Amino acid sequence: MEKDTVHQDGKTPEALAITDHKVLVANRGEIAMRIMRACHGLGIPFTALYTAEDSASCHCDLARELGGEHCLYRVSSYHDANEIMSVADASECTAVHPGYGFFAEDFRFARRVTKRDRKMIFIGPSWKIIRELGDKINTKRLARSLGVPTVPGSDRPIYDEAEAEHIAKSIFEFQESQGITHPLVLVKASAGGGGMGIEEVYDPDQFRSVYRRIRNYALRQFKDEGVLIEQRIKDFNHLEVQIISDRSGKHPVHFGTRNCSIQSTGRQKRIEVAPGFAPETLDYSFDAAKVLTNIVEYSLTMATKVGYDNVGTWEWIVTRAGEPFLMEVNTRIQVENGVSGCIAHVAGRGSVDLIAEQIRLGLGEEIGYTQAEIATEGVGLEYRIIAEDPANNFIPWVGKIERFHWKDQPWLTMLTHVPTDRPYEIPTEFDPNLALAIIWGKNLEETKERGKIFLDSIVLEGQNASGEALRSNIEFLKTNTDQILHF
Repeated sequence: MEKDTVHQDGKTPEALAITDHKVLVANRGEIAMRIMRACHGLGIPFTALYTAEDSASCHCDLARELGGEHCLYRVSSYHDANEIMSVADASECTAVHPGYGFFAEDFRFARRVTKRDRKMIFIGPSWKIIRELGDKINTKRLARSLGVPTVPGSDRPIYDEAEAEHIAKSIFEFQESQGITHPLVLVKASAGGGGMGIEEVYDPDQFRSVYRRIRNYALRQFKDEGVLIEQRIKDFNHLEVQIISDRSGKHPVHFGTRNCSIQSTGRQKRIEVAPGFAPETLDYSFDAAKVLTNIVEYSLTMATKVGYDNVGTWEWIVTRAGEPFLMEVNTRIQVENGVSGCIAHVAGRGSVDLIAEQIRLGLGEEIGYTQAEIATEGVGLEYRIIAEDPANNFIPWVGKIERFHWKDQPWLTMLTHVPTDRPYEIPTEFDPNLALAIIWGKNLEETKERGKIFLDSIVLEGQNASGEALRSNIEFLKTNTDQILHF
């Protein structure tokens, strides 16, 4: 029989005032720093983690500055759940914030946090929601039941060849009806992952042989010959809808849309913009304002249906014909949350820190405002500054940063764990993300001009063990700034 954790004042974690909580920041780098600052602003103490490889990171400096030396614990890995729980117990934390990556969308970890003998609060959606929406097939089925458009194709594994051929035929015909001159069908092992067991079919006459090949591969590799058949969409924009709700799951609101279409060759985001289109400034071949309205309404419909109870992002494909299709739901805070926050205001509260909202709602506070009280102003832009070589397939660069600085501006927010007062060796154990730059302007043109001013001000220098100069994506960001929100 499980026993409730009782705080020293006799209350369970769910019954505490938010300032009586203590949050374990189970992450690193800039997201750890943003969580620490949000906790500090809310008057909530925290405990932070670091590894030997991360000892020079500024998230360690900030932890000491805001929480004192005692709040910082060294662990062997951010992936070790047992070690994280041990730190939580030793530091008497009542809640865990996973940030993004690592355990952020691991429903088993979230369940463990809330179900163990010394229960804590997982700052994110409830584990059942993470499990439900983390299953892409289940999410697709739920969306279709609510009339939410998804990528055409099967919403369950297909085992029958005749049924598979019928689905493929309907997908080819659908694409032709949309004026797509080179339709594609994607055939993939339903039990696969990481790009394994996927083939594209260009010719309907070739479908049967591809289907059989993938089915046999799936049986050999995954012991499950189920196959998914979907439309392959190539020419699209990647949009997102930012949703938040309190623990009741009854009051979801949105903080608008983002466009994340400027990406690396590996489909990794590099520039994010809010809102997702600019119909008042740019010409589109479809009603862009209507598309934005529709994807927001669809996202809220799903959030309401499942009782979504924290921060989440609904990710969308929008085709050149203006057709939106739901891709997936990310049940966590995202890297680019700040670009939505920088254009948002809540009546009587001012600008919005979505991480602070996530924390206070995760700890049980009511949302306290309605959709009508949320307003947006201007255009927000986020650059991901990364040590990589865009000319060589965006391969990560490894070495020492010797100089890193930029010109501060009132319209610029710079988020980085990289020191600016000393050299910094980029840890090879993690992604070489160096900083996020968030820029605000009153309209698209002003935001783009400010973005270029910022990029021109950056000094980022260093060398690797062979004496070769540091490589970064700054020129890639400059080149693509003028393409923002164009389709």
